[in-house]
Amino acid sequence: MSKLLSVAEPSPQREAPAAKFALWALGFRPFYLLASIFAALSIPLWVAQYAGYLPVTFMRSSSWHGHEMLFGYTLAVVAGFLFTAGRNWTGQATPTGGVLFAFALLWIAGRILVLTPYATAAALVNAAFPVAVAIGLAIPLVKSRNQRNYFFVALLIFLGAAVLAMHLSWLGMLAAWPERASLQAGLDVILFIIAVMGGRVIPMFTNNGIPGTQATRHPLVEKFALGSVLALLGADILLAPATVIASIALVAALAHAARLYLWQPWRTYATPLVWVLHAAYGWIVVYLVLRALAALGLLAEPLAMHALTIGAIGGMTIGMMVRTARGHTGRPLLADRFELAFFVLVQCAAIIRVFGGMIVPDAYLSTVLGSGICWSLAFALYAIRYWPVLSRARIDGKPG
Repeated sequence: MSKLLSVAEPSPQREAPAAKFALWALGFRPFYLLASIFAALSIPLWVAQYAGYLPVTFMRSSSWHGHEMLFGYTLAVVAGFLFTAGRNWTGQATPTGGVLFAFALLWIAGRILVLTPYATAAALVNAAFPVAVAIGLAIPLVKSRNQRNYFFVALLIFLGAAVLAMHLSWLGMLAAWPERASLQAGLDVILFIIAVMGGRVIPMFTNNGIPGTQATRHPLVEKFALGSVLALLGADILLAPATVIASIALVAALAHAARLYLWQPWRTYATPLVWVLHAAYGWIVVYLVLRALAALGLLAEPLAMHALTIGAIGGMTIGMMVRTARGHTGRPLLADRFELAFFVLVQCAAIIRVFGGMIVPDAYLSTVLGSGICWSLAFALYAIRYWPVLSRARIDGKPG
């Protein structure tokens, strides 16, 4: 298998004692653990802010919620994944030990500073994190001349620019650029990362995990799927008219629906580690359709946004956090009732928030509460279940 596509899921070896502390052995370990804990706590924190129990400093509670779910939770998972995949793509070392610990501290500092009055410090630290991750990834990529993955470095730097622009809007230094545009541009970049990595690994995982399946990729569909997301990013940066946004989103929805169809999602129902990725990708199609409707004023924008953030991003990250954690610690790539609970709870969170809000628009607080409980419970269970997995050495005695 090509190193470009590999996410290094070696066959599990004979089990060995795994008592040795190994949290800083590879990027996925601390960042998946931190991300899951933060995901579980962030919704209760937001509710506390919304209810007035937690002080809001230089941003509104809704702004904090969007900022932290994108530039806090999601970026932590992206950092952990790329530091882990980068080592397999290149054969070079990615941050470990004290350096990885420093990356984690930088991320934690960003989470704390947005709850304080120190707006300038919060801006600098939060913008620095994705740029630092870009540098940490660029070093092994350049050393190995792995040019095809250089674009991840550019995307991380762009995310740094997006979070900085968002903070500058709050500081009153970028009045012409709405904070919502920064958040949307950041979400577009994450959508592109999911589209790229999903196209690389979902067909492979489907074919490897389900005998007789022939998940395929069509060159024209691939070009339209990825190109349409980039077009949407460009339109959002340029603050394009609503009709342009809607048209691009509908074309993208068709392209991604065709892409998903070629991967044969109907064959995955009995394999949770695979269907969770297909379900998450299906939410991309839902999001793009709803985004078009929202752009035309036919639907509330938050409903579309949560199809992406909870359904697609939440579903894809929880699926990859389980798969990566198991594969990179020498464990079998199997999901038991605990993993199934994570996956189902995230799907329930998305369904309640998106379709509950659509069917019963007057029940906003109930849908937010129900969705939030499912989301927080899913990631709390992940943190409890995978704390020993992520913090202890591989059971097969291998490094990483």
